[in-house]
Amino acid sequence: MKPLKILGWGVGGLIGAVALIAAGFFLTAWVGSSIPRNSGWAEAETGIPIMVETNGVHTGIVMPIATPVKDWRETFPSAVEPMAGGMRPTHVSVGWGDREVFLTVPTWGDLKASTAARIATQGGPAVMRVAHYYRPAGGPNHRWVILREEEYARLVAEVEKALPPIDDPRSRVSHESFDPQASVYDSTGRYTLGNTCNQWVGDTLAAAGIEMGLWTPLAGGVMKWIPEGGARP
Repeated sequence: MKPLKILGWGVGGLIGAVALIAAGFFLTAWVGSSIPRNSGWAEAETGIPIMVETNGVHTGIVMPIATPVKDWRETFPSAVEPMAGGMRPTHVSVGWGDREVFLTVPTWGDLKASTAARIATQGGPAVMRVAHYYRPAGGPNHRWVILREEEYARLVAEVEKALPPIDDPRSRVSHESFDPQASVYDSTGRYTLGNTCNQWVGDTLAAAGIEMGLWTPLAGGVMKWIPEGGARP
């Protein structure tokens, strides 16, 4: 048998194996995200509005800067600063993910093969990305949910649990990244294919009591539990 033919079979087999693994991952993610936690939960009629947002790949949780439950300016130094247009932020958006990706990968085209392989096989340390909004509007990819105060308190506790303890949160250091619109802080936990940015969002929402899928590694697995609705103040 010719060496080139053997090599071709080997490459073809490898590609087939990768495709099979990927298909298995997506199928398992769909099934896992369809198994409910907090089944029967109902949104509050009045309370604290939060937003679940997505860009199609990542999801995040948007919360008011200050409520009777929590003032995020006491946790994130960046939340105190005015935004580019001079307005003071009214909301913070928090997301969680792989440190290298959040700091150095602005687009999928910038993702190195070595980084993808490292995430797939080993995972990596996590960070928390914090963006700042002024009176954000709702939409298909930015969906409002009203929480009761006790539910919001549980949400806050879960977000804070993902931040390393620090004596003075006002001295929390933000890492340099490609994104001038957000700050990136150290976080606890480790990013893996089984514990993704979207799984963190799903777990955090579920900890608050919101109905959510059991395993939500993909953005769609989170967003399908958050109904589209009208914009809320």
